[in-house]
Amino acid sequence: MVEWFCTICYQEQKTEKEIPESCVKCGAGSASIIPLAEQSRDASGVNLVGPFETLEQVRDRARTKLKGICAAYPHCNGDSDRICQREAYGKPIGLGGAGSGASFAANVTSLARLRLQTRLVGDHFDPDPSFLFFDLKLSVPIMGSSTAGISRYNDAMGEVDFCRATIRGCREMGALAWRGDTWFYTAENTPALDALESEGGYGVPIFKPRSQDVLKGLIERAEKAGCPATGVDLDGCGSTIMERNGQPVFRKSIKDLKALVAFTSLPFIAKGIMTPEDAEACVEAGVRVIAVSNHGGRVLDHTPGVAEVLPAIVDRVGENALITADGGVRTGYDVIKMLALGADAVLIGRDVIRAAVGGGSLGVRLQMERLRNTLKRAMKLTGCPDLSAITSDILYDS
Repeated sequence: MVEWFCTICYQEQKTEKEIPESCVKCGAGSASIIPLAEQSRDASGVNLVGPFETLEQVRDRARTKLKGICAAYPHCNGDSDRICQREAYGKPIGLGGAGSGASFAANVTSLARLRLQTRLVGDHFDPDPSFLFFDLKLSVPIMGSSTAGISRYNDAMGEVDFCRATIRGCREMGALAWRGDTWFYTAENTPALDALESEGGYGVPIFKPRSQDVLKGLIERAEKAGCPATGVDLDGCGSTIMERNGQPVFRKSIKDLKALVAFTSLPFIAKGIMTPEDAEACVEAGVRVIAVSNHGGRVLDHTPGVAEVLPAIVDRVGENALITADGGVRTGYDVIKMLALGADAVLIGRDVIRAAVGGGSLGVRLQMERLRNTLKRAMKLTGCPDLSAITSDILYDS
């Protein structure tokens, strides 16, 4: 008999030899089920929650499953010699950046240019990185970004399984996952909402800027599922793959945004904001969260990095909206830099994808734990006992 382990819900089951077609508990597909190794049990034979003990093991498995799409490099920076980028021209974008990858690379380099100052003399403290996302208290100001479409990457895992892995892994660590939208999602078939409904609404659905009527139908489902917020990926209006597959997307006016804000009782998020002017227009429309993002450099080539534009947006609307930032964030040190620039919270995209593909819910939990641990270390060494103490004073002047 072979023992198998579901990476989504941690259920164990046995078969003669063949991998189960699905998990007997949660229904996850075979791509999310792996052999349960002997070393994953302690001396008494008790399961230690799956065969993965380290994030490196998870990334090794992701590297194999994403062969030709993502090599899970130790330094994910969008360089032209990376697998994701050198295969971009004339092929699906995968995990790379749009065009030359300049926007992807700018996200990384703009963060790398920032330097942290140590503050070591003072009373001892254990850093508290807890964060309030409206009425939801989280253990960290770090959330999984609104990624989607993973099932089309080498059939790495089922789409609903991917969504559930990000939701569960973040929740187990006291964090929160945002869920995305893509070209094969439709008004009638939205895997992200299916997963959120099965997980009690613990996540934030972000939709492409579809027609107003379609968006209202999707937002109604999000409300009924019990989600804490919802929103629209405004930079999705430039998605050519959506149009090619019969999923039209649109630019949104202030009037359009006001109508969506008025339609829902949930806090509304505008994602894809890269200028103070757009941020101000969104706040005028009643948007509660401004998500500063260039979509991981995957929409428009040659934009600045998010860290370059973030301070000006915070200066313009930071007192009137919660500000999130994503783009090039790989470690807790990157997180504290974004917070020092004025973000209230940070989103993680590519690393959460790799964690989910490589290790399901457990992989995502391990990824989020590493981010939390390095953030706490950075807070201790820069003299920041809680998030309110993280200001631009911890950054060296450039």
